Amino acid sequence: MRILITGAAGFIGYHLCRRLLKKGFEVVGIDNINNYYDIRLKYARLNDLGVIRKDAEKYHFECKSKIFTNFNFIRLNLEDKEQLFSLFKEKNFDIVCNLAAQAGVRYSIENPDVYIQSNIVGFLNILECCRNFKIKHLVYASSSSVYGSNQKIPFTEEDNVDRPISLYAATKKSNELMAHTYSHLYNIPTTGLRFFTVYGPWGRPDMAPMLFADAISNNRPIKIFNNGNMSRDFTYIDDIINGVEIILQNPPVKSNFKPPYKLSNIGNGNPQSLMDFICVIEKSIGKEAVKEFMPMQPGDVLQTWADITELEKLGYKSSTKIEEGVQKFISWYKRYHLSK
Repeated sequence: MRILITGAAGFIGYHLCRRLLKKGFEVVGIDNINNYYDIRLKYARLNDLGVIRKDAEKYHFECKSKIFTNFNFIRLNLEDKEQLFSLFKEKNFDIVCNLAAQAGVRYSIENPDVYIQSNIVGFLNILECCRNFKIKHLVYASSSSVYGSNQKIPFTEEDNVDRPISLYAATKKSNELMAHTYSHLYNIPTTGLRFFTVYGPWGRPDMAPMLFADAISNNRPIKIFNNGNMSRDFTYIDDIINGVEIILQNPPVKSNFKPPYKLSNIGNGNPQSLMDFICVIEKSIGKEAVKEFMPMQPGDVLQTWADITELEKLGYKSSTKIEEGVQKFISWYKRYHLSK
């Protein structure tokens, strides 16, 4: 089986590539390696997959992994429709997992154009490729941000998500609508993944766990928004990848008048207060944080909490405790920064 993973140099994309490659799947990864955050981390992830930087830096060049004979990487923009179509035509993919996107809630307020190009135009190109090349299952990254400021908890896939409070969330909601349309019109099985606050080794430096670890380790104050009165359904990366793997193997099917379309929460199902999470990081590092309490930021929400009942029916289980997950993350963080 041949699988395309977009966003392969990203946090979740890297981990999914590694999992599937170890299981023997043939994987092609693409990524545009943009500079939204430190590209050295993206190239380090690729290097861990056996792709060296001098090759990965070239656009439209197929890099063969030095570690996994079943992995090739190509630097490519989703907005480049011609190149994307050529890739689909050449590779004859069975499954597509679209994890490429412009991420970040706060960044979307300052840089809206890039979100439309990457998350809307790029996703449309993916859908068109899936339509023209008969993909058996399109799995794509949505986000828990689509729930916005919903008051009912936990969040379920059937909740109304018509009131996004950031452009990033609006683009993810748009992806879900676009996928539904293509499933309805062209019978393409699609599954949207609503990820909940993912953390772990190789994580994004713009997300709270890395920001906190970096600041505490370097004796800088950490910014705590809404005076710490927030909670998140923090989910360890291995549990996330378990969920994605299950979903890849379970495409939705057309039934009655419903298209082969599905949405799935992937989270821990057990939210933690932000202050408790910070406390665990402090213990793992062995140093107390200097805390700078800040007001609520535009686009942020007070809490997230995933109802994972539907995914559990397929065998999913989020088994990594916060203490265990944070310790693994901090151990990696120390190793990575010593090697830089």
